[in-house]
Amino acid sequence: MFLAGQTAHQADGSLAGSTLTEQFAAAAANVAAALAAAGATPADVVSLQIFTPDVDTYRTESKAIGAAYRAVFGPHYPAMALFGVTRLFDPGALVELVATAVIPDTE
Repeated sequence: MFLAGQTAHQADGSLAGSTLTEQFAAAAANVAAALAAAGATPADVVSLQIFTPDVDTYRTESKAIGAAYRAVFGPHYPAMALFGVTRLFDPGALVELVATAVIPDTE
């Protein structure tokens, strides 16, 4: 499963959270919801790409972001990469997650 960029946007289009950590938590929850809709779980993720226009804040908030990550993904750590970008599509978005998951064959 190739999951396109997930931000902190909610179903009504609003952006959840004003800090990078809050938006990371909401984006991670959106990843988990999309996975569940496809019959997958966060444990099925094999790659996670993290895009942010503010790498310095990501570093500063890394412990809190790690806690937000573990709240959704638990102790599962796929291959991950952090990319500093000039900007994201929505100027209010502070982070965007792109995931690849391998859904186990249940047959």
